[in-house]
Amino acid sequence: MEKNKLKAAPFLQVKGVGKSFPGVRALDEVDLELHQGEVLAVIGENGAGKSTLMKILAGVQPPDQGEILIAGERVAEVSVDAALEQGVVLIHQELNLASNLTVGANIFLGREPGRWGVIDAKKIRSESRKFLKRIGLDVDPDKLVGDMPIGQQQMVEIAKALSVDARVLIMDEPTSSLSQTETENLFAVIKELRSQGVGIIYISHRLGEVKELADRVTVLRDGENAGELSKQEIEHDAMVKLMVGREVAQLYERTQGELGEVALSVKGLRTQAHPEHDLSFELRAGEIIGVAGLVGAGRTEMVEALFGVHPPLAGEIRVQGGAPLELNSPRDAIAAGMALVPEDRKSQGLILDMSVRENMSLASLSRDKKAGGILNQKAEIRISQTMIDQMRIKTPDDEQVVRFLSGGNQQKVVVGKWLAMQPKVLLLDEPTRGIDIGAKQEIYALMEELAGKGVAVLFVSSEMEEILGVADRVLVMHEGEISGELAKSQLDEEAVMHLATKVAV
Repeated sequence: MEKNKLKAAPFLQVKGVGKSFPGVRALDEVDLELHQGEVLAVIGENGAGKSTLMKILAGVQPPDQGEILIAGERVAEVSVDAALEQGVVLIHQELNLASNLTVGANIFLGREPGRWGVIDAKKIRSESRKFLKRIGLDVDPDKLVGDMPIGQQQMVEIAKALSVDARVLIMDEPTSSLSQTETENLFAVIKELRSQGVGIIYISHRLGEVKELADRVTVLRDGENAGELSKQEIEHDAMVKLMVGREVAQLYERTQGELGEVALSVKGLRTQAHPEHDLSFELRAGEIIGVAGLVGAGRTEMVEALFGVHPPLAGEIRVQGGAPLELNSPRDAIAAGMALVPEDRKSQGLILDMSVRENMSLASLSRDKKAGGILNQKAEIRISQTMIDQMRIKTPDDEQVVRFLSGGNQQKVVVGKWLAMQPKVLLLDEPTRGIDIGAKQEIYALMEELAGKGVAVLFVSSEMEEILGVADRVLVMHEGEISGELAKSQLDEEAVMHLATKVAV
């Protein structure tokens, strides 16, 4: 049956599509096919053209050349409305839901049933229940979306797509903010939709997910088709080789050097999120410590307390043996030589509508300002150009608006901003979330380089491979407390999960 399905004519075809932006050739004669009832994974490094191609398919942007066919018919008009009429729906990585509206109101937003200008709320509730039932989400259509966890919000987006009779569902990094349980629920829904004949284009940097879900893989590299893998060919090494154009024999090549003095000492730290627990540990110069734990374990809350984002309730924090810090704001942490690369780069790490140069110099404005608080433009230019070179950021120039960079390059801007401050202690919260394998490798190499120069690095990660491969030592958290510590020689997945779930070994 599977073979017959894939022998049928593709429902969606992309032929020779090209797209250019000022200074960038985003897509160059790209081809793609999707059959009904198929999960097609589209993978590639950041900047490979995946998002641009998906926006074209969803009618958000028109192509410069090429054509799109649906059910064998050429698409004459490229617009969001036209795509929706054809049943092509894009679920963005950043969910597009109105948090102040109910589930039902979100599902039918802009298409509310009614007569004479009066919305039929009863019909919205009854119809919403049908779509929610189809994806196995048991929630009241009258529930406010803002009161729901992110995993359920993701399901509401899918219900919304089904309400417009989606025949092609495009999912862009759908699990980037989901817990393991929420991810498993999403996979079950995807497999059910596939059995119902919905064609799904699945974009993810998590290659384990691709291997589990995909019937076929299309790889983009530098805006061009790099290759395709059948179900039987979908293996980690094969995907990586097509994505980066080279063999990646070893992603994690951490070699621990000599450790220096204690760079960060934390004793009895109590966070606002988990005031009932004391957190104590030390981090030495040249050391990379990983912080592991399940979603909600308190990892982000800990690094934010260390950086003064949410000032700690109690405890003693010292940097390089100095006096105990009074952390009333991030300014106090920065002055002590700390830097934080936050979990959400778009809302917390960048000002998206400012240039690379402006973003890169934000942290050092106060340090480099001229007399009278006047902006030091020479210092700003020097910092941005130095960091673009050092971080190998792909951008036409330092005046490029950050919003238009790929996710990996945006992350490099955030890191570069702090490296310009020459920190003694670097805190990284999910430093490789949402970036491709090539950019990940560059971030790992940078962490090792900084450690080699004596910087103390503390990083939070939800990726087990990353924790096991990069860290010299691991702190494992469970419900707001440090449930254990593992040396490099003790590190394995089972040991981490025992401590993360607080199950005795």
